[in-house]
Amino acid sequence: MELQLQEIQNKIYEIRGHRVMLDFDLAEMYNVPTKALKQAVKRNLKRFPLDFMFELTKYEWKELVTFCDQLPEMMKHSYIPPFAFTEHGITMLSSVLRSDVAIDASILIVRAFVAMRLLVSNPSIDKVRELQHEVRELKWYVEDVFKDYNDINEDTRIQLELINASLAELQAKKKELDKPRNPIGFRT
Repeated sequence: MELQLQEIQNKIYEIRGHRVMLDFDLAEMYNVPTKALKQAVKRNLKRFPLDFMFELTKYEWKELVTFCDQLPEMMKHSYIPPFAFTEHGITMLSSVLRSDVAIDASILIVRAFVAMRLLVSNPSIDKVRELQHEVRELKWYVEDVFKDYNDINEDTRIQLELINASLAELQAKKKELDKPRNPIGFRT
């Protein structure tokens, strides 16, 4: 069952700020042709307000095809945008299709939505603690690096001062050596 929930969660997309499943994925799970699923929905449109189901625009469908690797290959070439069903729309869909397969699939799908909602709203405490620990270690590491960096800068500054002092001494000696010397001998 865990594997089935994971497979279902992989078919849940975020579109228009809603977590939805697309008609072709649902048709596969309900073991009906996509065309039959769409016909059943169109015959019962009153059961599917916009917060239960909506049709993707051609632009949204093109974007989804472009950026989503999970879509079945055959659907990537379809020009007809699919219906997107929210969790409530999926529950309503099982009452429209009325088969045992549809009911069982709807139960699994609702469980997948609930599991995702729980995962998002209650992240694992262990993972939060682990992240806090990693952030703390990273902070200590960065502080050590900056301390070493400052030490290097201090050492470099001292060495530069020594070099400047040595150069000043050399320049003073050079001036003494470059001074014109008194000529040796007599002047005429």
